[in-house]
Amino acid sequence: MALSKLLSRSIRAASTSASSSQMTKAAGDISSVFPSLRPDYKPEPLPPRFRDLKLELFQKNEEALKQSWKRLLPSLEEEVEKIRHRGPDIIPSVAYSDIVSGRVSDDVLAEIRHRGSVVIRNVMPRSTALEWKERAKEYIAANQARVKAFPPDSPAVYELYWTPSQTEARAHPNMLETQRFLQRLWHSSDPNTQISTTYPLSYADRFRIRHPGDAKFTLGPHIDGGSLERWEDPEYSRVYTEILEGKWEEYDPFDAKHRVTAKMDLYNGAGACSMLRFFQGWLSMSDTAPGEGTLHICPMLIHSTAYTILRPFFDVQSSLPAMDNTFPGAVPGACQEYNSVTHPHLELEKTMVSVPRVEPGDYVAWHCDSLHSVDREHRGTGDSSVMYIPATPLCNMNVEYLVKQRQAALTYSPPWDFPGAGGPGEKDFQGTVDWSSLNPEGLQAMGLGTKSWEINEGMSEGEKQAIEFGNKMCFGQS
Repeated sequence: MALSKLLSRSIRAASTSASSSQMTKAAGDISSVFPSLRPDYKPEPLPPRFRDLKLELFQKNEEALKQSWKRLLPSLEEEVEKIRHRGPDIIPSVAYSDIVSGRVSDDVLAEIRHRGSVVIRNVMPRSTALEWKERAKEYIAANQARVKAFPPDSPAVYELYWTPSQTEARAHPNMLETQRFLQRLWHSSDPNTQISTTYPLSYADRFRIRHPGDAKFTLGPHIDGGSLERWEDPEYSRVYTEILEGKWEEYDPFDAKHRVTAKMDLYNGAGACSMLRFFQGWLSMSDTAPGEGTLHICPMLIHSTAYTILRPFFDVQSSLPAMDNTFPGAVPGACQEYNSVTHPHLELEKTMVSVPRVEPGDYVAWHCDSLHSVDREHRGTGDSSVMYIPATPLCNMNVEYLVKQRQAALTYSPPWDFPGAGGPGEKDFQGTVDWSSLNPEGLQAMGLGTKSWEINEGMSEGEKQAIEFGNKMCFGQS
């Protein structure tokens, strides 16, 4: 059957389903994701069960955790000093051409893993990235009355997911190759883990066009993928087994064994992501230097993660155990946030370093547990514009999300994780994407089209099983 007919049939089926469904997340904008963006927000005390959870986790390895905390703090001081000394230069940069030709050295790969972040230069031609931005602006202008954005009076982040610019960028061969490179930095300590790093999946997210002088889109330091879930969900907490056993130095942030079944969204919150993103990332559509409305990253992945997980158990003044019901910076249904009061040893004013200068077509990626933030003020003279495009591997959890996202795509509704999911979204907007115009690999990454994922002899049993599941769910192959 021709691709156009398959897509037409899928669109009709999805439209029928959508017409009888309701929104699965309340309408809104990105401010619902970050409590710190709401000036009237005051966190409510956590229920008493969180004290019980803290006691249970702490008492399993009490003495080891105390000693681990004592080792962590001086080591953290050393890392802070290294970051202060080097600034933005501490974030590794590689050329896309070196990725394609296999010329990225082992030392650079090790540094990317250590820093948890990387700038990849010239993933797209400059002209292509700039064209995507102009077309996105035209899409906004054509549908101005219905476009939602934050802040409402001076838009920077748009609640748009299905513009031709975004869908073409996600489907571009260079983007898929970049995601493949990032995913292969990961592994599983269990060869039976059902995951494939060979095939990237597309996760639809927003885009940003931040104008000079903006001081409202000021995201403070945070990490996504939930907050309390890291301790509360048993499988998510197993990701951090070495840290919770008092051996933070042995923790491997690139082991996917437990992440593929971790529940990152226990509260259906606006700030949680129900798709496993190995790396978050964005593609630049502007010339942007430090201080010009850009991203900041804390480039000490193991140290910051160890501190995040251990912090609830200790009073920061005395370093004595703190067995109350608090998990600093964590609230149900939102991301994990940080500040100098809740997490003082991170010395955020020194360690949240700006990414280096980027040009249109450059791609910036950071590990899913990396602290990141945004410039408080855009002090540049041009716009600071990016499309959010993460690296998401093929695994059961992600395939299940992909199926829901595919329905949203075909009806131009906001995806499952975002405000207004299940609602009208961009339905009947002028200039929405024609899905049949995308290349086969780009459609495949969306779970669309007719091209299924191939299984190769050298793959582990776990990877083969993941691909078989993906082909069954997305392409009807048994």
